[in-house]
Amino acid sequence: MVVLKKVQRFYRMTNGIRISVRPVYAPEHSDPAEPRFVFVYFIRIENLGDRTARLMWRHWDIHDDVAGDTQVEGEGVVGEQPALEPGGVHEYNSFCVLRGRAGYMEGWYEFATADGDTFRADVPRFILDSDA
Repeated sequence: MVVLKKVQRFYRMTNGIRISVRPVYAPEHSDPAEPRFVFVYFIRIENLGDRTARLMWRHWDIHDDVAGDTQVEGEGVVGEQPALEPGGVHEYNSFCVLRGRAGYMEGWYEFATADGDTFRADVPRFILDSDA
């Protein structure tokens, strides 16, 4: 018998940028005895605005039910600073390791336009739950 889990997707639209997230628990990389719970998250960024925007910076707030709260920041995403033209899409995936069985992530990306404007696009809070 195959048990299918419900796929959760989280969405947010800010300043013409739509961000969707699909988190997945990765039991093959996790070890509850350690404890180490690994979650892979798939991000889709869509530029629904009318200006090309380059993703310059990321900021994550990570809540771990056991280890507490941490923040992570850095340039771009997975080593890239993609430019999204109007209608453009960028997709990537990354991962997060928690000590607890559950937590959540949320944050923002900072974008820059060719004329020097900068703005933030919010990443929706998404749930990380090894039992979901």
